Amino acid sequence: MNMQAILKQAQTIQKDMMKAQEQINSTIFEGSSSLVNIKMNGKKEVIEVKIDKSSSMDSEDLEALEDMIMLAVNDAAKKVDKMTEEKMGKYTNAMPGLF
Repeated sequence: MNMQAILKQAQTIQKDMMKAQEQINSTIFEGSSSLVNIKMNGKKEVIEVKIDKSSSMDSEDLEALEDMIMLAVNDAAKKVDKMTEEKMGKYTNAMPGLF
């Protein structure tokens, strides 16, 4: 296999990986427990938190709690991404978009 064919194959793989990442980023994932339901996009950003309204909390308190949970989860996800980049970046500099 010649070098040009290898480079072309690598470009094809990179293009396929980018397409797959776009599909993941645009997908909405749901997680739930007995009282909480969370929606998150593929970028690990929480886009919605819902707490079961049948609990005894005031509705304004529930909305505030939902917002606080969303902010806290998004903050933790950003910290995971930062550490991943710090630890893995030295390995992936030659392969952008891998992590």
